[in-house]
Parts: sequence; structure tokens; C-alpha cells
Amino acid sequence: MQTLAYELRTTLIDDAIELVKGFGRTLVHLAMAPIERIANASDVAGVLEQRRAEQRPPRGTPKGGRRCDPRNCPLSPFSSLSELT
Repeated sequence: MQTLAYELRTTLIDDAIELVKGFGRTLVHLAMAPIERIANASDVAGVLEQRRAEQRPPRGTPKGGRRCDPRNCPLSPFSSLSELT
């Protein structure tokens, strides 16, 4: 009985964390959309599109509890702007 209660609690907590992450991603996407439009409009030579095509798929979260690099972290609001530098 105790294991069932523990599993329900951890499942509920994991689901709540994922829900907050989803809302966070939505808010970041809405906030960054105007910047993305400006970047795409000012990309005359097609450099951004070429970099996106050459870019490797994103890696998963770092193992061992280490913090991720601000440019490559999936939760960073500026991760989508790393190709502009």
C-alpha cells in the first residue's frame, strides 16, 4: 500500500513539473516570436536557415544533476537565439 501511495505522489509531482514546463515553453515562445520574426526578416543571405539545417538535434538534459549551458539549456529563454551569434 505504501508503494502505491509513493508512486501516485511521484507521478503527480512529475506531471505537475511537466505542466509548468509546458506553460513556460509557451510563454517563452510567445515572448520570443517578435524577435524571431525580426531576425528572419533581417537575414538577407540566408545564414540562419543554413545554420538551422546544419545544427545537430538537441541533446537531452545533462546527467548527474549538472547545470546546463545557458545557450543550450532547453529551459533557457535565449536558447533559440544562440544561432544569431
